Amino acid sequence: MNPYVLMILLSSLGLGTTLTFASSHWLLAWMGLEINTLAIVPLMAQHHHPRAVEATTKYFLTQATAAAMIMFASTTNAWISGEWDMTNMSNPIATTMLIAALALKIGLAPMHYWMPEVLQGLDLLTGLILSTWQKLAPLAIIIQIAPAIDPLLLTALGLTSTLVGGWGGLNQTQLRKILAYSSIAHMGWMIIILQYAPQLTLLALGTYIFMTSAAFLTLKLSSTTKINTLAMTWSNSPMLATTTTLVLLSLGGLPPLTGFMPKWLILQELTKQDLPLTATVMALAALLSLYFYLRLCYAMTLTISPNTPNSTTPWRTQTTQASLPLSISTTIALGLLPMTPAILMLTN
Repeated sequence: MNPYVLMILLSSLGLGTTLTFASSHWLLAWMGLEINTLAIVPLMAQHHHPRAVEATTKYFLTQATAAAMIMFASTTNAWISGEWDMTNMSNPIATTMLIAALALKIGLAPMHYWMPEVLQGLDLLTGLILSTWQKLAPLAIIIQIAPAIDPLLLTALGLTSTLVGGWGGLNQTQLRKILAYSSIAHMGWMIIILQYAPQLTLLALGTYIFMTSAAFLTLKLSSTTKINTLAMTWSNSPMLATTTTLVLLSLGGLPPLTGFMPKWLILQELTKQDLPLTATVMALAALLSLYFYLRLCYAMTLTISPNTPNSTTPWRTQTTQASLPLSISTTIALGLLPMTPAILMLTN
């Protein structure tokens, strides 16, 4: 892709998200979401492959549907209440429609069906943008309107997403689909705690972005998209295989890695709010996700591909890809747990 075109598209992505962040008016927020969608569509379709075109079409149709629902709900709310302000959500029907549309935007279950299919058709870097940056603007709106949303609806969305995200990833062999289900599960963790401690939603989002970035950049570096090609990683780069294993365990939420921190704090907060049953179901759903991360770790570190010679590999070549983003995101994805007291001080 032409670098000037790429710069315009990435600037538009940033502009759309910033516009939604800064807006308190529904029309401005909607406009930001639309700029966001239109900016990523050419990035998704840049490889002229039938799968990429199919994924782009599916993504565009779901996002257009969600945008139309947001427009309709905000117009309904403005018609009843007389103002377009985002904080004034007095109509329960409009609020429910809005949360359904925003759930469709970020891929919360049961509106998640497009997410694995779309991510499977994209290259890894565009998939990374879709899994991280594209979640920011809709989540910002959800956080703003959260006080007006029915708590039972948020809890149902969160629980369904974590269960579907864990259950759906168990049977997958494609790494991008596994990361899509991982994204659905993490979104569930963010949504379930939103009504009680929004700062923990932001903390979970931050850690999710760094862990997912590390996972996608690693797969990009090793040019891997399927489980059976993961077995070659150990022969090519033992150090990369080691750090990737730790990043995957961090995504699963195992101590002493960064991914344990948001899960721990969210479960603690749910217990404080006198919701032990919800906390138990969330913890058990996290075990489902952990199983498929462990499958990846097993394939990467404990199996050797039958094609691999046992001799020293003279063909380990230096990569031409930038490794600084990968090293930064991996470091953050592995080592932030000791910072928990400081983060608690900031969030309280």
